[in-house]
Amino acid sequence: MIHARVIKVKNPEEMGKVAADLFEALIQTKPACVLGLATGSSPLPLYRELVERCKAGKIDFSRVRSANLDEYKGLSGDHPQSYRYFMQENLFNHVNIKPENTIVPNGQTEDVAAMCQAYEKQIEEWGGVDLQLLGIGHDGHIGFNEPTDHFPAMTHEVELEEITRQANKRFFNSIDEVPTAAYTMGIGTVMAARKVVLVATGADKKEILYKTLCGPVTPQVPASILQFHPDVTIICDEAAYPL
Repeated sequence: MIHARVIKVKNPEEMGKVAADLFEALIQTKPACVLGLATGSSPLPLYRELVERCKAGKIDFSRVRSANLDEYKGLSGDHPQSYRYFMQENLFNHVNIKPENTIVPNGQTEDVAAMCQAYEKQIEEWGGVDLQLLGIGHDGHIGFNEPTDHFPAMTHEVELEEITRQANKRFFNSIDEVPTAAYTMGIGTVMAARKVVLVATGADKKEILYKTLCGPVTPQVPASILQFHPDVTIICDEAAYPL
């Protein structure tokens, strides 16, 4: 079983505040820290809280660097469903982070290998990720690392499972518009972060959280690898609480 700190909260808003406390503490201790960021509905309460604290002068993002987990293949950064656009709308445009200090995989790259290699190199040059934020998919994916027969190490292209595309189709006009592939940090990249914070809300995440925490470590449940990480905090609401 994972040696994680599991924090149970009442609702998504409280989850956002508890997670923001961890971010605030890191940024105050290390103003030029590197954040690994995630998209999706789970992190939104956290991002709203970070924006409020920045506006209130409690958090200064001026030296913070950030690297996002993933991006859809084929979408430009100004596409409303791209993860670059999501980050701009929900965080970057509302805090004092420098645009050049935010990286998201290039969904329109023509040289996948070179882009993935450059992404890893930038994170390495920054000194590695201090705090990696994760959500979790119903199939246990973290980033877009889908269930497979191995744990992919580095940033790479991945074909998206049907369950993932179906889960994300609510953001598009139809399933036909949902990209079939994405670029994502690898499991090795995630595991190299000094601290991992995983956020999950809702009863539909309870079973997969239990498998992550208490099941065997297997690439069929990618998040289960976190059992081997030395510093994991899981923040979930009562509905998702698996223990």
